[in-house]
Amino acid sequence: MQMCGVFLALGPDVFRQLVRGISIGKLKTYQVYERFKLRAHLVKLNSESLRKAIPKMWARIEAGEEDFATDLSQVFLLPHLDMVVDVLNFLGIPNENGFFDKDLKPEQYLSEGWQQRVFEQFASKYPREILLFYINHLDWELNKTEQVFVPAA
Repeated sequence: MQMCGVFLALGPDVFRQLVRGISIGKLKTYQVYERFKLRAHLVKLNSESLRKAIPKMWARIEAGEEDFATDLSQVFLLPHLDMVVDVLNFLGIPNENGFFDKDLKPEQYLSEGWQQRVFEQFASKYPREILLFYINHLDWELNKTEQVFVPAA
């Protein structure tokens, strides 16, 4: 599955919440502000322009713009590096401030049912939308999965 598929499976409401969680300050701190502004086709990048751009960004996801979706996923996760670190530590995945070796062999860390365990562990600590997104992003990144995780009720 492609990253666009993850977004589509989670739906437009989750996407809207993720866009609303973008931190302009973090974009500047990690020096991706200008790049994202360009990628998002925005003249001005602030919370109002992001809010107004949600329908156009969603249309680009629906159109399958995978490079845009991948960049967007990083922008969504930047403000939540504390959650990323918590999840990786919970799973025992070696990392440096939320970043891990891209050649990591996930089998020893992502055992059967890991997504549900992560969701249950952190559901009361982090917003549902970003936690669900990160679980699916991690699965996409490490396992190249074709399935989207939705927690059991």
